[in-house]
Amino acid sequence: MKKLGIATVLASLAAVAAPGLAAAGSDDVRSNGKCSGSSTSKIKAKARDGRLEVEFEVDQNKNGVPWKVKIKDNGDVQFRGTATTKAPSGSFSIEKAIADQSGADTIKGVGRNKKTGERCVAEVKI
Repeated sequence: MKKLGIATVLASLAAVAAPGLAAAGSDDVRSNGKCSGSSTSKIKAKARDGRLEVEFEVDQNKNGVPWKVKIKDNGDVQFRGTATTKAPSGSFSIEKAIADQSGADTIKGVGRNKKTGERCVAEVKI
């Protein structure tokens, strides 16, 4: 009987604590991407003031390397440009505020190393 009582109390505490943990976290959505070489990529997005704040990052661990970059929302290009990896980490980050399309958004960051052709892609749904 005592074991059942403790289990019930613990289950009740977990049910009460779970919503609090979710609410305490950030309201952004994050995802790690994939790269065809040794670089890493990630993307995050968050709805704010009727727009989406998007950050796409590629870390190559080498400074001064140019990348071609696109950020897309539901397949539509929202940003196209070039970014160069910088010290101290040998990475670049593109931050953009884009229009929040109606319904669900699939945000995709795509980077291509201009020197080696390595490709990085990261995607998040918000």
